[in-house]
Amino acid sequence: MFSISIMMFILIIITSVVMALASILSKKSLTDREKCSPFECGFDPKSSSRLPFSLRFFLITIIFLIFDVEIALILPMILIISISNIFMWTITSIVFIIILIIGLYHEWNQGMLNWSN
Repeated sequence: MFSISIMMFILIIITSVVMALASILSKKSLTDREKCSPFECGFDPKSSSRLPFSLRFFLITIIFLIFDVEIALILPMILIISISNIFMWTITSIVFIIILIIGLYHEWNQGMLNWSN
């Protein structure tokens, strides 16, 4: 029992020394204005916050979020096919895919997918 407590004490001392050394060695000595400032989507945080930004950037972000959520909803549908009613699963999947296709058509029709402009 006594040897286990000694080994635990030694282990705690070793881990403390390793963490202290890692903390000392990982400190950056060179500080730069750009490295110390937060990165906010390419905007300079030291300048005026009322500068206009491209609406195309915002639309591409929204489209990415929509299709990212779409993947998060489609993947579990594949996993539950074996435990669900096949007719209801098919109807739900078809309705979901049709809604996504209509949304994609609307984005294409509005010109949001033209990245060359």
